[in-house]
Amino acid sequence: MFAFIVRRVAQALLVMFIISFIGFAIKQSVGDPTREMVGVSVSVKEREALREKLGLNDPYLVQWARFTKNAVQGDLGTSYFYRKPALDVILAKAPATLELVFVAQCIIVLVSVPVGVYSACRPRSVLSRLFMGISIVGVSVPVFLTAIFMIYIFSVHLGWLPSFGRGNPVEIFPGWTSVLTTWSNFKHIILPSIALSSIMLPLFIRLIRAEMKEALETEYVKFARAKGLPEWRVVMVHAFKNTLLPVITVGGVQLGIMIAFTILTETVFQWQGMGFMFVEAVERADTALLVAYLIFVGAIFVAVNTVVDLIYGFVNPMVRIAGRK
Repeated sequence: MFAFIVRRVAQALLVMFIISFIGFAIKQSVGDPTREMVGVSVSVKEREALREKLGLNDPYLVQWARFTKNAVQGDLGTSYFYRKPALDVILAKAPATLELVFVAQCIIVLVSVPVGVYSACRPRSVLSRLFMGISIVGVSVPVFLTAIFMIYIFSVHLGWLPSFGRGNPVEIFPGWTSVLTTWSNFKHIILPSIALSSIMLPLFIRLIRAEMKEALETEYVKFARAKGLPEWRVVMVHAFKNTLLPVITVGGVQLGIMIAFTILTETVFQWQGMGFMFVEAVERADTALLVAYLIFVGAIFVAVNTVVDLIYGFVNPMVRIAGRK
């Protein structure tokens, strides 16, 4: 098991190494951050002097090595626009994004589990076929179209829910604000979280349905029915718990993807999170903040995947054995 953990951690470090390298490659083609820092009225000579001071004229590998050395020490650079450490800017925006992802994940769990189980137990029913048809549509429609459609229906036409912003989030402890404390603030997160959940919800419904259908055909489930156990106990105790491992595995992988996909959702709803910050950084050519964001999100994604791999290795020893081949 120790060798398995070492391999997974080494793979995670290698992935972070590649992410940082690619991030700096993107940085070279985004634009000139000095133009945004000093404006167009400053002469080219003065801008070149500023670029030299910031080290932007150094060779690519020199800049990348300098960034890597500082990143290992916890310094992801300084934002050219905010004029403060990029990590501080990201951490200030992180609560909004993480809260949005959390609510979206709750929606996915609360909807996909009952719908997936019902569709597996009653595959030929009209309601089950309706669920599968809707899931296909959900996979096909981009998240920004879903978001715009919901804004038109529930905000513009019906006027039930706000169409943008976070309202007035309450600081629950230093550095962390939340919209989940009052109903007036909670209304702001309903549409963005539903739009974000629409990315993964169809996938989980179909995954749970497929795993449940396979579990219901196994011998131990047939034996449980032959013993005369109630159907609900056969389904939820004997069949459903054996579908959870692949669902949890996929869920861990998709968590990092959802954080990345908040860019579209936060842009449409003007949600002041990391995704919206990323778009603003692109417009301002704040390359230091862009690279820091890529490293931060990449670290979350790699950490989640590594933890999922380790849990899978503990639960299923065959994973560890297969990894030696």
